Amino acid sequence: MKKLCFIFILVLLLGVFSACAPADAQVQVAATTLPVYEFTSLLCAGTDITVGRVVTESVSCLHDYSLQTAQMRMLEGAELIVISGAGLEDFLELNPVQTVCDASVGIELLCPEHHHEEHTDHNHESDPHIWLSPENAKHMCANICENLCKVYPEHTQIFRDNLSDLITQLEQLQAYGEETLRDLSCRKLITFHDGFSYFAEAFDLTILKAVEEESGSEASAKELIGLIELVNQHTLPAVFIEYNGSVSAADIIAAETGSRVFTLDMAMGENKYFDAMYHNIDTIKEALG
Repeated sequence: MKKLCFIFILVLLLGVFSACAPADAQVQVAATTLPVYEFTSLLCAGTDITVGRVVTESVSCLHDYSLQTAQMRMLEGAELIVISGAGLEDFLELNPVQTVCDASVGIELLCPEHHHEEHTDHNHESDPHIWLSPENAKHMCANICENLCKVYPEHTQIFRDNLSDLITQLEQLQAYGEETLRDLSCRKLITFHDGFSYFAEAFDLTILKAVEEESGSEASAKELIGLIELVNQHTLPAVFIEYNGSVSAADIIAAETGSRVFTLDMAMGENKYFDAMYHNIDTIKEALG
């Protein structure tokens, strides 16, 4: 009986210590955001390399982002840090001796079509949401693969095989988008975020205006009037918001014009990259088809 009691107490103690173990277990590769985390994880499939995601919140812009202690520890202990690049991670202050992979290297950047008159201080010089183009995503994956091969040369063949699979998936995504969106009745968009430039370019769409509307910085009355006029002028059947974005202005425009409000995914939140991209294509088809 005493032996059973001792075992029971030991199990309880182990459970307590296990529960108190740090949640931020050390990883070998730290990837900043969901797209580069997914690309890196898929490239590392079949190896024993551990990959961690630094920014786990559902966000679309990181201009005011602040790292927490656990995230700093992950970055400090990583053997390789993968960033999306193009200015997205300007909040990071990385140690210059650390090995960093900038996935945006070699990608031609677009300037965002910002039209929020009162909040231009948050604008990026270029649009950093490069992964929303499948062609750019292929380039990002190739950049990440190259850096993985340098840091872990023993897994080079696995990385390259996984890259080949990823490129095939991205080419299928591009082909699906082109086919699905080929015969749209309308190819013009108003979006309530400035991050869809690459997506629009990839599938031959035109963004008439991209309004950077955040909580506490809603579109002005003057801007709303201009947007309503634009919707009526081009007979737009829909306007587009993003997940976690403000819906106030979009709802007003819909009420005034009879257009509908649809939600696009920046692939920075809870949905996986390919799920988000197929959702966006299908949503555009539904809204503008």
